Amino acid sequence: MLLAQEYSAFKRELDQKGIIFSFSGYLSEGILYSLGEALREKMALEEMDGPTVRRVFSVFVEQMQNIVRYSAEKLARDDPQPIELSAGMVTIGTENDTFFIVCGNAVHNRDVPRLRERLEFLKGLDREGIKTHYREQLRENPEEGSRGATIGLIEIARRASQPIEYDFAEMDGGKSFFCLKVRV
Repeated sequence: MLLAQEYSAFKRELDQKGIIFSFSGYLSEGILYSLGEALREKMALEEMDGPTVRRVFSVFVEQMQNIVRYSAEKLARDDPQPIELSAGMVTIGTENDTFFIVCGNAVHNRDVPRLRERLEFLKGLDREGIKTHYREQLRENPEEGSRGATIGLIEIARRASQPIEYDFAEMDGGKSFFCLKVRV
């Protein structure tokens, strides 16, 4: 297949799936900021309502921060200037007049049970339960090994219009590919 035909077919497939924004590769906080600005500008150009823009943007940022902080696929250098890049992907699209944000990245298999437990717990809560859990977690100390305030997944669940979806696929090297889909 010719190059233009191959990538044109790929673009058509993304369009047919309602994908409006997609990124796959290595991320840093700076790249997250730039992608976030591009997403915000795209939504502004499409004149989306403010609350929807804020929810989509918030979920996007939380998911991208999870990739930056917790991806099991990283490139790093300490000398002469520290650099750390984390591998992952994000896709934003629409289906049935609802936005969805899908993020994926490799995680260590040892982290899968705890992550699955947290996600199942959140899926089992109604709106009021999520609010209550959020307030409780704000008063708690972050979990050991956390690179944030341990409320990112709760923030995502708070903004979701439907229960979050997730899945894990085993990879080589003691890792699994974690995928999280949120509808807003």
